[in-house]
Amino acid sequence: MHTGIVSLVPCPRVALAATVAALVAPAAADAYIGPGAGFAVMSSFLVIFVTMIVVLASVLAWPFRALWRVVRRTGPPSAAIGRFIVVGFDGQDPALTDQFLNEGLLPNFAALKAQGTYRRLQTTYPALSPVAWSSFSTGTHPARHNIFDFLDRDRRTYLPLLSSTRIGAVEKFFRLGKYLIPRERPALTNLRRSKPFWTILGERRIWSTILRVPITFPPDRFHGAELSAMCVPDLLGTQGTFLLFTTRPPAARFKEGGQRVQVTVAGDRIDTTVTGPENTFVVGHPPLTCPLTLTLDRAQGRTTVTIGPETVTLAVGELSGWLSLPFPAAPGVTVAGITRVQLLELGEHVSLYMSPINLDPEAPAMPISHPDYYAGYLAKRQGPYATLGLAEDTWALNEGVTDDATFLQQAHDIDDERRAMFLTSLEKLRRGALVCVFDATDRIQHMFWRYIDPKHPAHRRDVPAEHREAIKALYQKNDALVGQVMATLGPKDLLMVISDHGFSSFRRGVNLNAWLRREGYLALKDGTDGSTEWLRDVDWTKTRAYCLGLSGLYLNLRGREAGGIVEPGDEARALKAELIAKLANLRDEAGGDIGVREAFDTRALYDGPYSENAPDLVIGYNAGYRTSWDCASGMVAGPVFEDNTKAWSGDHCIDPRLVPGVLFCNRTIEDTRDLSIVDIAPTALRLFGLEPLPHMDGRPWAVAW
Repeated sequence: MHTGIVSLVPCPRVALAATVAALVAPAAADAYIGPGAGFAVMSSFLVIFVTMIVVLASVLAWPFRALWRVVRRTGPPSAAIGRFIVVGFDGQDPALTDQFLNEGLLPNFAALKAQGTYRRLQTTYPALSPVAWSSFSTGTHPARHNIFDFLDRDRRTYLPLLSSTRIGAVEKFFRLGKYLIPRERPALTNLRRSKPFWTILGERRIWSTILRVPITFPPDRFHGAELSAMCVPDLLGTQGTFLLFTTRPPAARFKEGGQRVQVTVAGDRIDTTVTGPENTFVVGHPPLTCPLTLTLDRAQGRTTVTIGPETVTLAVGELSGWLSLPFPAAPGVTVAGITRVQLLELGEHVSLYMSPINLDPEAPAMPISHPDYYAGYLAKRQGPYATLGLAEDTWALNEGVTDDATFLQQAHDIDDERRAMFLTSLEKLRRGALVCVFDATDRIQHMFWRYIDPKHPAHRRDVPAEHREAIKALYQKNDALVGQVMATLGPKDLLMVISDHGFSSFRRGVNLNAWLRREGYLALKDGTDGSTEWLRDVDWTKTRAYCLGLSGLYLNLRGREAGGIVEPGDEARALKAELIAKLANLRDEAGGDIGVREAFDTRALYDGPYSENAPDLVIGYNAGYRTSWDCASGMVAGPVFEDNTKAWSGDHCIDPRLVPGVLFCNRTIEDTRDLSIVDIAPTALRLFGLEPLPHMDGRPWAVAW
């Protein structure tokens, strides 16, 4: 069942107003919950019934499909390769890889290098995960796959939109007393364009298993299996909202992805509720709720936490496993989530952390896998697992709610879940493609780079060794996985270990909206100071350029933006040239370095049918810099340059030439040209005896076989 999300989001974790399709049990008939998070619900009975019908129809139709493939000659082509295996370590940095190789810490990477190939891998413009992994999957540059950033903007309102997904709302209902029954199904759309290579392989009956590759939500439909990744929201319809239940006095709201819930102690108990998405089964759309009780045992220093049917006893600092979180929505209908909790303090004040409420993979409240039952199959096989697109809770650590140890435990637990899926799939695959992307490299480097950069404002020496060495330890853990994979390779198998980009320190933030205002390109409304988020203080009748997202600068173009004043053609070209000249080697006088190396005209970078959706300029920040937190949330006030003191201390949203990825392969790649992530899709097709599609920008590599 397909649905949709209307989003208004900060990046990378952001609130989404969502209407999404679901298979949530138990229920007696199709129904919907939304808007808000807005979930369409299908009963488990209907899921089983439909699955049985599909299986029966597939069995009965098999002889006819086989005959049709013979007539059409659409079976798998002859090819020397047996299995094409891609292990993606998001963000693995070539400089750190070289360092650890030279120190002898990565013996399996070293063996893979000696056996075949180790090269730098060019990333995309910009060097962002949704952009780079979309180029990996489609073999095209952004102007052909339509993903340019985490965020896009609504040209009518200038407010941010999630760049990869659109979900339409349900607006027409039948009313039965207080209950509402939807009269339509909203449309869920993946905005990535161009076919991923696994869809093309599937058209020739070559199987692929695709695990957690970014920008696969909603999942692709092809001959294979897929578990979605980046941009899968949580049960609230956001990109990751943690909850803090606390007796402490009310404080300022969290700036990033969290909500405080004020609670009081009565005797040795705290009784409260967890608020879920809006229930549009009911007139007025009240929020769904689930009871939460804390029974305090101060003498023993522990608390028993009861959420719905689940009970767990925790000591201070202990993080629970996954707990079920059911939200009754209507008679016979329950919306299911899973969460983890941690008792933070049990003294004068009591505080409990609750992770973002992930969709329950056994009954996901939206389509997160292909086939639909695949997510549940994985959960039955290995237990509950994280489904949120950006599952590691970076924002709770940024806000100081959780600590380094908790974040590391979360990141490694999620990584272990992913490894179990991957190794099982590897064992089962006899021929075809297997791709799995592991996020821990990216997330741990984002949060722990401050411990390997003595110049970082948040650098500290007085931390446990496991935190100082967290990045190195993860590279060694990844090396062990590479060794496990290599041990399974046969003579017809090709293994690539890749990253989508490298990494750098993020010491100083750059607010280019503040710079644009200073230079006269952006103006504020009378009586405002630019401190309101999402550019709401901007006077569009006097503004010629603005920034939104992590890398894009836009002209306020007449006929494109609702309040555009820059004329297309000569005026726009002249303004771009002027901005490019002024931004080149933009100096941070206080920091004593260059903040921006170069601004790139996207029309000179790539061309394609979706060029009109690209930013006008991609900003190439210098190493050590990135768009500031204020600029990323659409604030104009404040300095152009400022220190980054957050735990999020490493990044890659800089000049792409400074952060290439890595490529290891068990075969020799004979090309002498620079290798790019955009080349992998056409190479995969060629390996299986298929020709790359004419629109692909990448070129197949010459792989020695």
